[in-house]
Amino acid sequence: MLTPRRIELFKAIVDEYIRTAEPVGSKTLQVKYKLPYSSATIRNDMQVLEEMGYLEKTHTSSGRIPSTQGYKFYCENLLKNSSIDKKMEVAIRNAFEISNLSISEAVQQSCRILSEMTNMTTGAIGPDNSAQRLEHIKLFPIDERNAVVVMITSTGHTETKNFHFDEDVSFRDIENCTDILNQRLRNVPIAELAERMEDLRPELASAVQRHDLLFTAFVKAFVRFASDNVYFSGKDRMLYQPEFENIAKLKELMMMLDDSAVWKKIGSDERAVMTTARGAQLTWYNDVAIVRSTFRVSEEESGQLMVVGPSRMNYERVVSMLDYVAQMIERMYRKEGGGKP
Repeated sequence: MLTPRRIELFKAIVDEYIRTAEPVGSKTLQVKYKLPYSSATIRNDMQVLEEMGYLEKTHTSSGRIPSTQGYKFYCENLLKNSSIDKKMEVAIRNAFEISNLSISEAVQQSCRILSEMTNMTTGAIGPDNSAQRLEHIKLFPIDERNAVVVMITSTGHTETKNFHFDEDVSFRDIENCTDILNQRLRNVPIAELAERMEDLRPELASAVQRHDLLFTAFVKAFVRFASDNVYFSGKDRMLYQPEFENIAKLKELMMMLDDSAVWKKIGSDERAVMTTARGAQLTWYNDVAIVRSTFRVSEEESGQLMVVGPSRMNYERVVSMLDYVAQMIERMYRKEGGGKP
């Protein structure tokens, strides 16, 4: 039975383990937290909490650590609705306000800021581009072998890609190619752009001298635009977490981070997801915890920010920071009724 005393002990164990990454013993609880209970009482309650599945005993110590079930209980029932630290709030707000960023750039910058502030890996699943339609393409030549393409969708979303050609491409070829694509591909779903390019090959061949180089560059850009909306920052920060000193476990995590399909499926199994009172969603895989917060930039478009780290993370701090950054993205880029931000 979870009595108030056992809940008090359990919270102290979680808080202490989050801080130290060391198994927590009865003596530590009694002395450090000035608990008015005997060591025997604390040990007995820890045994009960272990039998209930909230704590685990490690092989290397007589102390206990929280289990995945314990973390779920902690986040669902004991997490404080705390505010973000003022210094962090100012730093995040300034990062948004001093730069004229596109949504994708803002999301990536948010990941970098969160990674630095949490010392963990952060990621984002950007707004799903596949359901959008192409509105316009602008190709800006830098020199004969480099150009920047800007693709604008029907919802006002902007995507920028860099082109590097192995051979010289004239400005006239770039202009002719862009004119044809804008005429033929306007209002085509993003997911169908690469396939529709094949139909345009003969027309491009007759009007554009270096059509082969431009054709290949645009096909690759369209494929990435439709599918590559998963971004991570600070993958190397996992190297410094004691939970991942095991090389096999670290390798498994790195493979997981490199597989974008995994992250798009996270949360599809509702039984594995816990939602906090603030709306953040938490998922656990072995020793890995994933905290996600959703942001909406229009009625049709939404994305997610994530913090990926050991189960032993400071959930109160992470949830409040994620929530604040998601709100900043919505405030800066939210479009009402499908219009411009």
